[in-house]
Order: sequence, then structure tokens, then C-alpha cells
Amino acid sequence: MASLGRVAQEPLLSGAFVSEAELAEEEELSEEEELWVQDGDADHSGWFCVSTDPFPCPASGCVFVAEFMTAAHLVLVWEERDDPNLLRHAERAKNVGRNPKVVEYETSFGPSASYYAWEAAGRPVHGVRGK
Repeated sequence: MASLGRVAQEPLLSGAFVSEAELAEEEELSEEEELWVQDGDADHSGWFCVSTDPFPCPASGCVFVAEFMTAAHLVLVWEERDDPNLLRHAERAKNVGRNPKVVEYETSFGPSASYYAWEAAGRPVHGVRGK
């Protein structure tokens, strides 16, 4: 099962006046900024991922730059090198000029998530509101 982790936010200053409309807007932004994380400490070493040319996170103001196909800042991994979904995503990356390469995942690449767990969680992406 997947869960959501919060992205750090700046706290409100003490004594500052904030209208109810501003509070509602802040709450809506906060909900949009939640990042999906896969439960457990699954070790995906030896699985496969797609390395790409660096590209920025789509979330406004986020400074994260991915060097792999990611979702919510997690490297997407597949158990098999020839998984049809891995190949389809690599093809899409190629079509937009991201220079994809299928490589064996290593923990040094950063946190990972199984593509199928991510898909089952509704395909969350940081900065993109779900359907």
C-alpha cells in the first residue's frame, strides 16, 4: 500500500493576519504538494530503470532535477529489462529528446518505486493534480 509524505512548507509568521480565503488557498496548495512514497524499504537493486538527460520537476518552484524516469521524485523501476511498460516509457522519452538508456537500478540513484505500485496508487506526480 502507498502513502503520502508532505513536502516541507514555510510556517506562517506569528502575528500575521491571514484571511479565511488565504487559509483555504494555502490548504489547497498544501494538498497539491504532497508527494507519494511507497511503503516499506523495498530494495529494488538489480531491477531496471530508465536513465535520461536531466529534466526539471513539473511542480512550480520545485528545484528537483531528475536524471531518471521518475514519479513524485522516485526512480521508477521494473523487475524485467524487457517489460513492455519500461520499453514504452523509454520510447516516449526518446521521442521527446531525453536520450533514454535502460540501466540496472542501484540504490545510489535515489529512492525508488515499482512502476506497478506507482500505477496502482493512481500514478501520482509532484505538481500535477490527479484526475
